[in-house]
Amino acid sequence: MSDTFLEVRGASKAFVGVQALDGVDLAVGSGQIHALLGENGAGKSTLIKILTGVHQPDAGTVRLRGVPVAFRTPRDAISAGIGAVHQERNLITRFSIAENITLESPPSWLGLFDADAAARATRRWLNLLALEIDPATPVARLSVAQMQLVEIAKALSLESRILVLDEPTSSLTPHETARLFAVLRRLAGDGVGILFVSHKLEEVFDLCSHVTVLRDGRNACGSRPLAGMTRADVVRLMIGREEASFTAPPAPARAAAPALELRSVSTTFGHCDLSLRAYAGEVLGLYGLVGAGRSELARAVIGVAGITAGEVLIDGRPAAIRNVTQAVRRFGLGYVSEDRKGEGLILQHSVAANIAATVWHRLRRVLGFVSDAMQAATAAPFVRALDIRTPSLAQRAGNLSGGNQQKVSVAKWLVAGSRILFIDEPTVGIDIRSKADLHDLVLRLARQGTAVIVISSDMPELVALSDRIAVMKGFRIVDTFDNTRDYGQASQRIMHAIHG
Repeated sequence: MSDTFLEVRGASKAFVGVQALDGVDLAVGSGQIHALLGENGAGKSTLIKILTGVHQPDAGTVRLRGVPVAFRTPRDAISAGIGAVHQERNLITRFSIAENITLESPPSWLGLFDADAAARATRRWLNLLALEIDPATPVARLSVAQMQLVEIAKALSLESRILVLDEPTSSLTPHETARLFAVLRRLAGDGVGILFVSHKLEEVFDLCSHVTVLRDGRNACGSRPLAGMTRADVVRLMIGREEASFTAPPAPARAAAPALELRSVSTTFGHCDLSLRAYAGEVLGLYGLVGAGRSELARAVIGVAGITAGEVLIDGRPAAIRNVTQAVRRFGLGYVSEDRKGEGLILQHSVAANIAATVWHRLRRVLGFVSDAMQAATAAPFVRALDIRTPSLAQRAGNLSGGNQQKVSVAKWLVAGSRILFIDEPTVGIDIRSKADLHDLVLRLARQGTAVIVISSDMPELVALSDRIAVMKGFRIVDTFDNTRDYGQASQRIMHAIHG
């Protein structure tokens, strides 16, 4: 093993009623790419927040090159050489990319912010990730995937000796992921230690040399080489049992008319002459690289942006969708956002309120009042049907695990009666057990008659789930094909459509 740069011994941390960490050990060497694994709630995020100065441990020590350190603030950790990309967004959306990336050390001239110098410094890191975008672009105008890359560029710009990456590829396609991994390997070659958190085990085995696994706040395994371990070994350490197999049920006979059809559609987002069909009872996968226009297409169809040309048909009849309210209430469309914390949920509201939000207009009584009892009665059947794990319907949505938050996001559209449902990045940041639950849920919804359009940057997930796959490039559909769920065959056709 390389020289140990970062060492954690006996770290413990408790919150009200919850022992998040209990005597955890971790050792990351210089030049080592080290995986930190565990299910949601295993303690990974708490450990990362201790390493980055967000939390202080109740017990235990953190050492850098053998010297004990105590980080009281995130700035202390940055000054000590620890940079991080957290799962939660840490960008200031009203600032430009350059302002965000140079925020820790803004260049100045005569005491004023030097925008040109900031842009030059920023381009170095954007070019490293092959992100071709103007550094002056406001972050608010970026897609979630572009924000993810900017977060990574910001962490790289700190030139840290330990780089902590929490689900850095959650919104990236294999193409962008491969580019990022090349950068990380180059950094490791220069002696940077990398702590890599991901639920995508194929990425872990591709990139990492060592692994630490947490389960229920304790070490299931501590800082051991990945060599000789199998996926089954790692899953067993994470969840304490064998991984359940996933087999998609056969698709029903295709209906005569599509539930949703786009004919030569153009949008204010930039789509041009785009045609697409989605049928009741099937899962249509939508794949493309960052910037291909997948999420934008979904948002245009549900009325966030304008359809400037072409025709949208619902169940074979023309549909003029003018806004989101009309899309939901009149045409039965729903959209599970890829940004569940920013758009999909009201984190401070209860589970019941979030699930009932799409039908508040139906539940209103005198003076527009919606009672907690009405919301609870509306939400309860869907909490049971989707097996949403929550102590009560009054629990704040922000306190649920990622998998249960995503189920709440789906439930609110089922309450609204959505017959055509876009699900954007369904399992971002979700652990293995919850991912399997969500895959089952998506297939169950489809087989019950919903037309489900899944947008995913996780190609194995898309191939496993989809009955048909449409490939996007440059805001156009470049290929559509029936999916046999043969990963080698499907991935080759997808990449040929994008790069061929």
